[in-house]
Amino acid sequence: MNRERFLLESGGLRGHDRNHRLDDLRTRRRHRHRGRKGAPVEPCERAEAVADAGLIGDRYFDDEGTFSDREGSDLTLIELEALEAVEADENISIEPGAHRRNVTTANVDLNDLVGEEFRVDDVLCRGIERCEPCSYLEAHLENQGVREALVDRGGLRARILEGGTIEEGSEIALEP
Repeated sequence: MNRERFLLESGGLRGHDRNHRLDDLRTRRRHRHRGRKGAPVEPCERAEAVADAGLIGDRYFDDEGTFSDREGSDLTLIELEALEAVEADENISIEPGAHRRNVTTANVDLNDLVGEEFRVDDVLCRGIERCEPCSYLEAHLENQGVREALVDRGGLRARILEGGTIEEGSEIALEP
Protein backbone atom coordinates (compact mmCIF):
# COMPACT_ATOMS: atom_id res chain seq x y z
CA MET A 1 0.00 0.00 0.00
CA ASN A 2 1.45 3.40 -0.87
CA ARG A 3 1.90 6.00 1.89
CA GLU A 4 -0.70 8.46 0.57
CA ARG A 5 -3.42 5.80 0.32
CA PHE A 6 -2.42 4.46 3.74
CA LEU A 7 -2.80 7.91 5.31
CA LEU A 8 -6.10 8.62 3.56
CA GLU A 9 -7.74 5.28 4.28
CA SER A 10 -6.58 4.76 7.82
CA GLY A 11 -5.87 8.20 9.19
CA GLY A 12 -2.28 6.99 9.70
CA LEU A 13 -3.16 3.84 11.56
CA ARG A 14 -6.27 1.68 11.99
CA GLY A 15 -9.35 3.96 12.01
CA HIS A 16 -9.66 7.73 12.33
CA ASP A 17 -11.26 7.81 15.76
CA ARG A 18 -9.49 4.92 17.48
CA ASN A 19 -6.93 4.98 20.24
CA HIS A 20 -3.69 3.76 18.61
CA ARG A 21 -1.70 2.63 21.60
CA LEU A 22 0.83 0.41 23.26
CA ASP A 23 -1.33 -2.10 25.13
CA ASP A 24 1.32 -4.29 26.82
CA LEU A 25 5.08 -3.88 27.33
CA ARG A 26 7.62 -6.63 28.08
CA THR A 27 11.36 -7.23 28.17
CA ARG A 28 13.26 -10.49 27.85
CA ARG A 29 16.27 -10.65 30.11
CA ARG A 30 19.13 -12.92 29.12
CA HIS A 31 18.96 -16.43 30.49
CA ARG A 32 20.87 -16.79 33.75
CA HIS A 33 22.85 -19.60 32.11
CA ARG A 34 24.66 -17.87 29.24
CA GLY A 35 23.91 -19.37 25.85
CA ARG A 36 20.61 -20.94 26.89
CA LYS A 37 17.36 -19.88 25.27
CA GLY A 38 13.99 -19.34 26.84
CA ALA A 39 14.45 -16.68 29.48
CA PRO A 40 11.04 -15.56 30.69
CA VAL A 41 9.42 -12.48 29.21
CA GLU A 42 8.71 -10.03 31.99
CA PRO A 43 5.99 -7.37 32.05
CA CYS A 44 7.01 -3.80 32.78
CA GLU A 45 5.04 -0.57 33.01
CA ARG A 46 7.71 1.53 31.28
CA ALA A 47 11.05 1.12 29.59
CA GLU A 48 13.83 3.34 28.32
CA ALA A 49 14.35 2.99 24.56
CA VAL A 50 17.86 3.71 23.26
CA ALA A 51 18.51 4.53 19.60
CA ASP A 52 20.12 1.67 17.65
CA ALA A 53 20.20 -0.51 20.78
CA GLY A 54 16.74 -1.40 22.12
CA LEU A 55 15.06 -1.36 25.50
CA ILE A 56 17.29 -1.13 28.55
CA GLY A 57 17.01 -4.42 30.41
CA ASP A 58 16.08 -6.45 27.32
CA ARG A 59 18.51 -9.15 26.17
CA TYR A 60 18.62 -7.62 22.68
CA PHE A 61 19.87 -4.37 24.23
CA ASP A 62 22.83 -6.41 25.52
CA ASP A 63 23.26 -8.18 22.13
CA GLU A 64 22.33 -11.48 23.78
CA GLY A 65 19.25 -12.39 21.74
CA THR A 66 19.07 -15.03 19.03
CA PHE A 67 18.52 -12.39 16.33
CA SER A 68 20.81 -9.67 17.77
CA ASP A 69 22.66 -9.36 14.47
CA ARG A 70 19.42 -8.75 12.55
CA GLU A 71 18.44 -5.13 11.90
CA GLY A 72 15.16 -4.32 13.57
CA SER A 73 15.76 -6.24 16.77
CA ASP A 74 15.67 -3.01 18.80
CA LEU A 75 11.91 -3.33 19.27
CA THR A 76 9.45 -6.08 18.32
CA LEU A 77 5.71 -5.50 18.18
CA ILE A 78 2.58 -7.62 17.68
CA GLU A 79 -1.08 -6.64 17.28
CA LEU A 80 -3.61 -7.44 20.00
CA GLU A 81 -6.11 -7.97 17.17
CA ALA A 82 -3.84 -10.60 15.58
CA LEU A 83 -3.68 -12.53 18.85
CA GLU A 84 -7.46 -12.34 19.18
CA ALA A 85 -7.88 -13.52 15.56
CA VAL A 86 -5.57 -16.51 16.13
CA GLU A 87 -7.70 -17.50 19.10
CA ALA A 88 -10.98 -17.01 17.21
CA ASP A 89 -9.86 -18.58 13.90
CA GLU A 90 -7.57 -21.37 15.10
CA ASN A 91 -8.65 -21.88 18.72
CA ILE A 92 -5.07 -21.16 19.81
CA SER A 93 -4.76 -18.98 22.88
CA ILE A 94 -1.45 -17.15 23.33
CA GLU A 95 -0.99 -15.84 26.84
CA PRO A 96 0.27 -12.25 27.30
CA GLY A 97 3.99 -12.14 26.59
CA ALA A 98 4.18 -15.76 25.39
CA HIS A 99 4.59 -14.44 21.82
CA ARG A 100 7.97 -13.05 22.98
CA ARG A 101 7.47 -9.58 21.43
CA ASN A 102 8.28 -6.43 23.41
CA VAL A 103 5.10 -4.56 22.58
CA THR A 104 1.49 -5.54 22.04
CA THR A 105 -0.35 -2.80 20.16
CA ALA A 106 -4.04 -1.96 19.86
CA ASN A 107 -5.61 -0.54 16.70
CA VAL A 108 -2.33 -0.49 14.76
CA ASP A 109 -1.87 -2.32 11.44
CA LEU A 110 1.78 -3.26 11.87
CA ASN A 111 2.25 -4.78 8.41
CA ASP A 112 1.60 -1.34 6.93
CA LEU A 113 4.43 0.14 9.00
CA VAL A 114 7.21 -1.76 7.20
CA GLY A 115 9.46 0.97 5.76
CA GLU A 116 7.59 3.72 7.64
CA GLU A 117 8.66 5.94 10.51
CA PHE A 118 6.34 6.10 13.51
CA ARG A 119 6.39 7.26 17.11
CA VAL A 120 5.60 5.47 20.34
CA ASP A 121 5.07 8.64 22.39
CA ASP A 122 8.39 10.49 21.88
CA VAL A 123 10.37 7.46 20.67
CA LEU A 124 10.94 7.53 16.90
CA CYS A 125 11.06 4.13 15.20
CA ARG A 126 11.27 2.74 11.68
CA GLY A 127 9.48 -0.47 10.72
CA ILE A 128 12.15 -2.76 9.22
CA GLU A 129 10.38 -6.03 8.40
CA ARG A 130 7.59 -8.32 9.42
CA CYS A 131 8.44 -10.38 12.48
CA GLU A 132 7.32 -13.75 11.21
CA PRO A 133 7.00 -16.56 13.74
CA CYS A 134 9.82 -19.06 14.07
CA SER A 135 9.94 -22.74 14.95
CA TYR A 136 11.41 -21.85 18.36
CA LEU A 137 8.19 -20.02 19.27
CA GLU A 138 6.07 -23.06 18.42
CA ALA A 139 8.37 -25.36 20.40
CA HIS A 140 8.49 -22.91 23.32
CA LEU A 141 4.69 -22.68 23.46
CA GLU A 142 4.37 -26.45 22.94
CA ASN A 143 1.39 -25.75 20.70
CA GLN A 144 1.39 -27.23 17.22
CA GLY A 145 -0.02 -24.84 14.65
CA VAL A 146 0.88 -21.56 16.35
CA ARG A 147 3.64 -20.83 13.84
CA GLU A 148 1.32 -21.28 10.86
CA ALA A 149 -1.47 -19.35 12.59
CA LEU A 150 0.80 -16.31 13.04
CA VAL A 151 2.11 -16.15 9.46
CA ASP A 152 1.48 -12.61 8.11
CA ARG A 153 0.36 -11.50 11.58
CA GLY A 154 3.45 -12.23 13.67
CA GLY A 155 4.26 -8.56 14.14
CA LEU A 156 6.96 -6.07 13.22
CA ARG A 157 10.69 -5.65 13.80
CA ALA A 158 11.58 -2.01 14.31
CA ARG A 159 14.72 0.06 14.66
CA ILE A 160 14.75 2.78 17.31
CA LEU A 161 15.93 6.02 15.67
CA GLU A 162 15.45 8.40 18.64
CA GLY A 163 15.25 7.16 22.21
CA GLY A 164 13.01 8.06 25.11
CA THR A 165 10.53 6.46 27.48
CA ILE A 166 7.70 4.19 26.42
CA GLU A 167 5.00 2.87 28.70
CA GLU A 168 1.72 1.05 28.66
CA GLY A 169 -0.90 3.32 27.11
CA SER A 170 1.66 5.22 24.99
CA GLU A 171 0.18 6.67 21.81
CA ILE A 172 1.45 5.23 18.53
CA ALA A 173 1.38 7.58 15.54
CA LEU A 174 2.75 7.58 12.00
CA GLU A 175 5.49 10.17 11.57
CA PRO A 176 4.39 12.86 9.08
